[in-house]
Amino acid sequence: MCAPSVIEAALSGMNRRDALHFAAGVAAGAIACAAGSRPATAGDGAAGRPDRPSPKRVVAADHVADLTHTLSPAFPIWPGNAPIKVTNQKTFAKNGFYSNRWEIGEHHGTHLDAPAHCSAAGATAERVEPGTLVAPAAVLDLRERAGKDADAAVTLDELRAWEKAHGRLPKGCAVCLNSGWDAKAGDAPAFLGTDAAKALHFPGFSKAAAEFLLTERDVVGLLVDTLSIDVGATTDFPVHKLWLGAGRWCVECVANLGKVPPVGATVFVGAPKVEGASGGPTRVLAMWG
Repeated sequence: MCAPSVIEAALSGMNRRDALHFAAGVAAGAIACAAGSRPATAGDGAAGRPDRPSPKRVVAADHVADLTHTLSPAFPIWPGNAPIKVTNQKTFAKNGFYSNRWEIGEHHGTHLDAPAHCSAAGATAERVEPGTLVAPAAVLDLRERAGKDADAAVTLDELRAWEKAHGRLPKGCAVCLNSGWDAKAGDAPAFLGTDAAKALHFPGFSKAAAEFLLTERDVVGLLVDTLSIDVGATTDFPVHKLWLGAGRWCVECVANLGKVPPVGATVFVGAPKVEGASGGPTRVLAMWG
């Protein structure tokens, strides 16, 4: 870390904007050094194990996109589940402060699926390795095909085409499916794609694509802008069983992936840390230069 005299000399030759960038870089370096030198403790990682070593990252923050839908009772939810209920308990006028009580299922709105959601031996939300929750983002654009076919599923050919255009999927990345479905979130029937037989129709990943990402690439998580990483019409959820069963996580119902570049961004998944949870509402951000 730079001595104060060195920092002062460096700042003296910069304009205000460059100085702010320099100071931010020094602060980030200090944080990284402190985090890197901290010994593992019994509370670290999953089930008391040390955190998974994370690759060194330089995170640009010129652009920040919120990939999270605002959650309200009107947000589309899987059939048979109850929407969030928000009950006011305290007001400024009566109590001098404001607070509400929430009643909500774990898999509602922009939310995390922990491995335990589809695996008896899988990690619950509080045990998901934190090093995997900050990851390079690889964004697949399926909007054109999904606009013509609500049952579109990511194929191996589409993954190969992405790599041909942008290079091999980054190590430790999160693969994000941009189908454009987030634009339908204000219209529950359209978002679910419910047909006359009560079947759902929306895009997701094919099992073959998920197997490739699981076995041939180092991918820590999947993000989708639909209700499920499986296509809506599925009845047996093969991608959920495969992906979560392998100890990976996913985030469903994300927003604004159309604002994120195909490669070069980093996603931050603010996963819930509730003991024994199978997932839960999650704040997700993407940052890039």
